[in-house]
Amino acid sequence: MITDKDHRLRALAEDGRWPELLAAYRQGRAAAVVQAGEQAAVDLTAPLGHLIAYSAPPELAVRLFDADGGEGTVAGVADHDAGPLWEVLATRHSWLRLAPLLGPAPVRRLVAHTRVLLGEDLSYGAEPDPDGVPLRLEPWEAAGWDEASRVREYLPGGGARSAVLTLPASREGLGEVELPEPGGRLGGQRVTRALAELSALAPWVEVVCVRGQAQLAAAVLTRRRRVIGGYLPFALACPALVQAAAVGRTHGGAHGRLGLWRALGAMAGAEGPDRTEVNALVARMRCFTWQEPAAGLRHLHLALEDPASGVAWAVSGSQEF
Repeated sequence: MITDKDHRLRALAEDGRWPELLAAYRQGRAAAVVQAGEQAAVDLTAPLGHLIAYSAPPELAVRLFDADGGEGTVAGVADHDAGPLWEVLATRHSWLRLAPLLGPAPVRRLVAHTRVLLGEDLSYGAEPDPDGVPLRLEPWEAAGWDEASRVREYLPGGGARSAVLTLPASREGLGEVELPEPGGRLGGQRVTRALAELSALAPWVEVVCVRGQAQLAAAVLTRRRRVIGGYLPFALACPALVQAAAVGRTHGGAHGRLGLWRALGAMAGAEGPDRTEVNALVARMRCFTWQEPAAGLRHLHLALEDPASGVAWAVSGSQEF
């Protein structure tokens, strides 16, 4: 239901009265924090925050994340409407415009990696990522999907369009495969924890680790010996792994990219997401995907094998909506 207040706010936006809208956002958020708590404040102010992040000049929009308005007024990394407010902002302006304006380090980092997902090369002229994640896409990151589908497409009045998480997306390139008998799982693996963290916002996804090949890891989760499946390059699996961390509205594509690099660094045995080690791992990785007969609207069925270590991991699950 559109209220009189909504009409007034939109009229202010059409007149370019962004300082007044920012003041209204801050006043409303601070009051909601006092009256109902932080989460209620996020929910109540999200539509106005989206409007400002999407349509306001960047010099004003970045002030959503500045604490100069006082306690309770500042949008954090979890403030969201159809998606995080920082991601809305990042889709609207280049890093060149935003870099001199953004203050809080967590927001700067997420905005920077969003711009990287959108195709910007920030390897020169931007502060290095604190964990060493590259500030430009590696070829295998860029190859598997179109630039337009890497980050949600936000709409000016609220809402967003995003790619549906599906792997495999079809039977193309797949065939009938007889899987081996499942073996035991390896516990306590740093990679397993990293992959579980990557898919934490997709609670319907299960992660396992085995000593052996990719098909053995798949056999643990599918519980069927005969499947429709096949191998694919890691570049084609990369989008689904990034999207798994951005299924919820509080997280964005940057969370997925950072989480994937952490997981790959752990797979490579590196202390962090070392670019050389990760690229070498991706070059040798064997990736197996398979279909499940009752796959939901969102589904992810993928096994990743590192021939150098003799260890494989499977990530699998499905959700109707």
